[in-house]
Amino acid sequence: MEDRFQVGIISGTHGIAGEVRVYPTTDDSRRFQQLTHVILDTGKGDMELEIARARFSKNMVILKFREFQNINEVEGFRGKSLYVTRENAVKLEKDEYFIADMIGMKVVSTEEEELGNLKDVMRTGANDVYVVQTTDGGELLLPAIHDCVKKVDMQLGVITVFLMPGLRE
Repeated sequence: MEDRFQVGIISGTHGIAGEVRVYPTTDDSRRFQQLTHVILDTGKGDMELEIARARFSKNMVILKFREFQNINEVEGFRGKSLYVTRENAVKLEKDEYFIADMIGMKVVSTEEEELGNLKDVMRTGANDVYVVQTTDGGELLLPAIHDCVKKVDMQLGVITVFLMPGLRE
């Protein structure tokens, strides 16, 4: 299981007072208003930063960190990822899981056929789509809906799915 989760990627600076533009990689960008700390992966190590202010501009989040006062201090962070610890991650509802914890899980059919391993989860407007790396080296795309995904067993690392007609073609 992952100890931390990515919540955004710094896309650039904003103004001259040390603010950064962040592309959110979390489901709900409004969560930045409740965050007090994030972890910056500098590429040479991690740096814990305190969020002084969060505001929104179009599809981006503008963050001001207490540690930095001018543009020169944050210019080198373009393209760097921001993380939160598992303790600071959003609380999950029943039947909700962190994607990072699911990647690599075995995927089997309701008929007990081993289909492969979960390789990725694509976020679409209607529902997520599970990308399964099949045992024969191909890919299988499965909609993450209750009619298809029957059980997720985090303890065993197994996702049980019903292969609806047409999903293999």
